[in-house]
Amino acid sequence: MTLFELKNALDILKDHANENCSIESIQYHSKKVKPNSLFVCVRGYKVDGHQYLQAAKDAGAVVAVVEEFQAVDIPQIQVSNSRIALASLGDAFYNHPSQKLKLIGITATNGKTTTSFMMDSILEAHHLSTGLIGTVVVKIKDQQEAAELTTPESLDLQRYFSEMVAAGVTHTTMEVSSSALETHRTYGSDFDIVALNNISREHIDSHGTFEAYYDFKAGLIRNAKPDAVAVLNLDDPYSKQLIQETQAKVLTYGVNDPSGHVFITDLDLSTGRGKFIVHLRDLPYEEKSFEVVLSIPGYHCVYNSLAAITIALSMNIPIEAIQRGLTGFTGIERRFECIFEEDYKIYDDHFANAGNIQVTLETLNFMHYNQLHLVYAIRGSRGVTVNKENAETIVKWAEKLNLTEIIATKSKSHVIWKDEVTDDEEAIFLKIMAEAKIKVHLYDELPDAIHHALDKVQPKDVILLAGCQGMDYGCNIIINQLEIRRPELNKEALRKPLKTRVAGLLEG
Repeated sequence: MTLFELKNALDILKDHANENCSIESIQYHSKKVKPNSLFVCVRGYKVDGHQYLQAAKDAGAVVAVVEEFQAVDIPQIQVSNSRIALASLGDAFYNHPSQKLKLIGITATNGKTTTSFMMDSILEAHHLSTGLIGTVVVKIKDQQEAAELTTPESLDLQRYFSEMVAAGVTHTTMEVSSSALETHRTYGSDFDIVALNNISREHIDSHGTFEAYYDFKAGLIRNAKPDAVAVLNLDDPYSKQLIQETQAKVLTYGVNDPSGHVFITDLDLSTGRGKFIVHLRDLPYEEKSFEVVLSIPGYHCVYNSLAAITIALSMNIPIEAIQRGLTGFTGIERRFECIFEEDYKIYDDHFANAGNIQVTLETLNFMHYNQLHLVYAIRGSRGVTVNKENAETIVKWAEKLNLTEIIATKSKSHVIWKDEVTDDEEAIFLKIMAEAKIKVHLYDELPDAIHHALDKVQPKDVILLAGCQGMDYGCNIIINQLEIRRPELNKEALRKPLKTRVAGLLEG
């Protein structure tokens, strides 16, 4: 492709490049530059790509896109925002691949991953050829690879779209993070359906304020094209208020609010796994109600499933395929995942923020068991505010769940530097617990905390492994400890949760 063809995608301020130059690849990382590459100098949170322009030239770059001209002997094109330029170039270089897909974008503070996987399962149940882009994996039909970011960098995203088109994918579901929206990673992606399930405090440190965080999330809905569909949750005030702020056709759902296009009755969570009746209003289906039985536990999964159901209904997918897709979906790792279900149960949940903790503990409140043993990995390097809110949410449910003790860990050997628990974060957690008169058994190391829980657990109890990066290795560690403690257990069945696992895969 010539530079002339790519220039049409850019909003150029000044141009010092030969437009007849042949471009064989576009790169934003200097170590990936090949001969005849166009290098885009992207400013990140910690690294400025302008500093690596000389290295890119030395590796074979023949032209650069910059925000400020650099003292490097290479033709340069100046733009006001190199991140937008990168997204636009990627879209053009790969021949606008998202326009050839039915593209579904899902955002939320909690539940993006589960909703996306549920949606993919419904699409597959309807015998469609699908792609999936998210926190856990990137899936192109039957091929999967581990994901590095919730939403890939814009150039990589367009490459994935292009690979999906080449593979015959027709429908793609993707998680859209607030960070991706802020950094224009989805710029130029042609969304046909967008959804916002919920908003609560998370990643505030990255965005400065909750208002900024919300605005980035809301941008997916506000900027939807007029012929797109926006799926919104009436039970969430932030999602609900966007009904009047989008040009897209709006479809709504609710668990508590029955005034939308999709609502439910007869919710049963006694086993932890949701069963309910879905009702339809003003939708082109002969059936106006149908039963849904979920195979994964969690009150939050009811909301996630409703988002997926509403998206599917907007596409006129048959009700039978929706039911089959949801019943056949057995969950994803670390989303209230049941990893052991014998004489007692062990659940693994990423417990990311107050909103996620709220719905996880609310689910446990619906369930029948004797005693809860909470193993909590304190959230590292997310600030005092997030950890205070997390602790306060645990305290709010402690009495209902008969939770008088917590096994806490800083997971020192199982987190990298950016997820280490600070002294302030430890102190605020312990302070909130002390004020609530909840005893804390605090361990530096994750295996010691898990060992404590296994010492205490009794038949018909529940162990909850709770926490984000600090608990990623929890499943593997507890299964390894169970193998040693209980050799009578079927080893193959015990290790089943590890077969397709990504988080903490190398432990043990």
